[in-house]
Amino acid sequence: METKRTVSNKTRNNWILDAGLFLGAIIASISGIYFLIFPDGGYMGGRNPYYGIKIIFDRTGWEWIHTWLSLGMIVIASIHIVFHWKWIVSTTKRVVRDIFTSKKSNMNAKGWQNVLVDGLVAVCFLICAISGIYFIFAGESRGGLAPDPMFLFSRTTWQVIHIWSSVVFISGGIVHFAIHWGWVTKVTRKVFQRVLGESKQTVLEQV
Repeated sequence: METKRTVSNKTRNNWILDAGLFLGAIIASISGIYFLIFPDGGYMGGRNPYYGIKIIFDRTGWEWIHTWLSLGMIVIASIHIVFHWKWIVSTTKRVVRDIFTSKKSNMNAKGWQNVLVDGLVAVCFLICAISGIYFIFAGESRGGLAPDPMFLFSRTTWQVIHIWSSVVFISGGIVHFAIHWGWVTKVTRKVFQRVLGESKQTVLEQV
């Protein structure tokens, strides 16, 4: 007996990528909030009263989670771009044509809204990723003890760039999620229906 497919492989793959980005963004955001509340530096509560405070994990654990999840998001986002490359190219051409020509745009208000939000999310994610990679190589200031490499900007400037690009990226992601809420709920339901159907079929074949 053949299980009826409720969602295509392409849609399922897009859902998996989006789910990976969503979960990664949530956990990376939580770890980022930890670093904002408990900055580095100080020694045994001297200059930093939050020195050594442990919430679920110690600072090293949060650094590991934040770094590797962020790198994972970069990989997933790269795959996401490859999957949607044709759409990106065609949409970019349409936007450029509509902006620099006098022809009436064939893109409706919802389409422009989607393009603007997606563009904002993509740019802020790129800035956040670049600034995050900077900190992987530059390291933390350790309360001013570690020298500032002064690559293009100071470490403090990089930190401000990283924080605010993250804030805008997360805000844009929430808006993107809200715009596509119907697609999210519909596909999520179908994906789980397909998984449950395939699991049931496997059990029947083994009986």
